[in-house]
Amino acid sequence: MNVDVEVPPHIQDTAPHLGAGVPYALRVLAGQLAETPDMGHPSSLPGILTVTVEGDLFEDCPALSVGYLREPDRVQIRYVTPIPPFAPTAPTQDADQPRERARPANPADDALVARQVADAWRRVTHWLQHNAPRSLEALRAGASPAAITTLEADVGLQLPVELRTLWSLTAGDDGVNGAGCLPGNQALMPLEEAADFHRSRMDAQAQEDILNAQRPAEDRFVGWRSAWVPVVSHGATDHTSGLYLDTTTGYLGRWSRYRESPDEELDTLVTYLEDAADMLEAPALAVRDTPGLVDGALVWGSGLVRGLEDQWRPLTG
Repeated sequence: MNVDVEVPPHIQDTAPHLGAGVPYALRVLAGQLAETPDMGHPSSLPGILTVTVEGDLFEDCPALSVGYLREPDRVQIRYVTPIPPFAPTAPTQDADQPRERARPANPADDALVARQVADAWRRVTHWLQHNAPRSLEALRAGASPAAITTLEADVGLQLPVELRTLWSLTAGDDGVNGAGCLPGNQALMPLEEAADFHRSRMDAQAQEDILNAQRPAEDRFVGWRSAWVPVVSHGATDHTSGLYLDTTTGYLGRWSRYRESPDEELDTLVTYLEDAADMLEAPALAVRDTPGLVDGALVWGSGLVRGLEDQWRPLTG
């Protein structure tokens, strides 16, 4: 049985600008995907498959890279990008430079992710501007490219585009009464705190590795890996737990200082931010947490501290 193939309106609108034959090529591809939805191969974006359209097969159509989301009963085209006729040779990396991320780079994928992060975060800040100005004021200004490069040098990693984009928009959350604006009243970590935390966790893991060498395999403990970048903390001033971004997979994971083994989340940074924006815009449909207000600040129900119950006004619209 064929699946439904969705081509979003914004892609339909931009397709003719890529070449007069692009809309027809997409219709042909949609028919192929309806019959064979798994014809693509994994991209560097979690959950996104990509397929190449040979431009020579269609009049006035460049070669295209098409990314799509494969779901059980449908396929959604997520991006369409012309493929350059050639790619420049990557420069040799010096040993002193930050290590490259393990996920393969793809300019089309990176551009899509950057736009998704920016769109989701603007939805969050737009909501804060109109509903929780105190929480908006607690957000720091965006970090400069130089500050982000310094962080990369500190942690020895090249940051994924999604995290570079987010920190360039907001370089951390100082919170309101210790509560950040993310679900659970968690807070986006400032760059310097993320670097310090990464360094401290690596030092702690080095000590664990010494002990692990003497432990049986089933008792060895790994609480941190070099490829993890701390992103979100339990609160603006509470770093006992939080979320890291695994730069090798693109998925978030949960860390804790209470010697709990880290757990991988099913969210990417994009889906995490989009879900937060969805819950703010449609709180009646929220399933993970309940947003509310206390004196002009956003306070999430799952992180409501004792003493605020009478002041908290949950949002139901």
